[in-house]
Amino acid sequence: MITIDEAFAKFRHRQELTDREQADVSRRHAEVRAVVAEEVHVARDFLSGSYARWTKTRPLKDVDIFCVLDDDEQPYRSKPARAILDRVQEVLAPKYGEERVRVDGMAVTVDFGVAVGEDDETDDKVMSIDVVPAFPSGSHYEIPDESRGIWLKTDPEVHAQLAVDAHESYQREWKPLVRMLKKWNRQQGRPVVPSFLIEVMALQLLVPPFSGGYPYELKSFFASAADRIHEAWKDPAGLGPDVNGQQTRAQRDAAEAALREAESIATQAILLARKGRNGDALRTWRGLFGPHFPLS
Repeated sequence: MITIDEAFAKFRHRQELTDREQADVSRRHAEVRAVVAEEVHVARDFLSGSYARWTKTRPLKDVDIFCVLDDDEQPYRSKPARAILDRVQEVLAPKYGEERVRVDGMAVTVDFGVAVGEDDETDDKVMSIDVVPAFPSGSHYEIPDESRGIWLKTDPEVHAQLAVDAHESYQREWKPLVRMLKKWNRQQGRPVVPSFLIEVMALQLLVPPFSGGYPYELKSFFASAADRIHEAWKDPAGLGPDVNGQQTRAQRDAAEAALREAESIATQAILLARKGRNGDALRTWRGLFGPHFPLS
């Protein structure tokens, strides 16, 4: 039977992208970019979001392509936010099918119809890609928010640099811990929404230096996050609205309850390991994280 430290090391590795996954997502996003560029004038595009920040958990879903539009598309800036999203959807639908392409908040999602197996794997295939149209706004960007009907200021490059800085100051363990926390959130039915909120909270709550022990760092995060989930969490780039600004009171209450339960379960797992009940401890951790957490 493996030790707790060995199990977490293997779990950490299982949240890293495989070569086949990276090859598949590279092929897919290159194809999507090419389809968009055939009909929409794109000045430049780049990968953004948690995939680009290396905080994306597996299996891969909603990989973001950030498309900075050319001046030729500027008339869309004076239209409702939904208009440019509808345009991108119209461009992608003939290639991928009407039923596979939809407007989703600030992006157009292309769903590749990849199923998730009981082992939480997708045969190393990306499930979906999000296309985020954007216009330059000074040194930053504005993107359409269909749900609010407005244009939002943002800067994924600032978000990426903050993640790099946090990772380096945390002995290069910040991103693995964030991936574990996002894995917990997905496994438990996403009580914390949006998932970016976990990353934003981790910028403050994972305080360097790294202690060297994943169980204790996770337990501490769950406790601190539960205490502070009702606070307003600002856009770390200082540009957009609060990251949790659209959460209802009921959603925050549910997130707090899930975080407190996670802290309790983590405490139980730690105590089981101290008592020498290694197998029970491993199974308890697996209950939090799902089948990617190893038992042997």
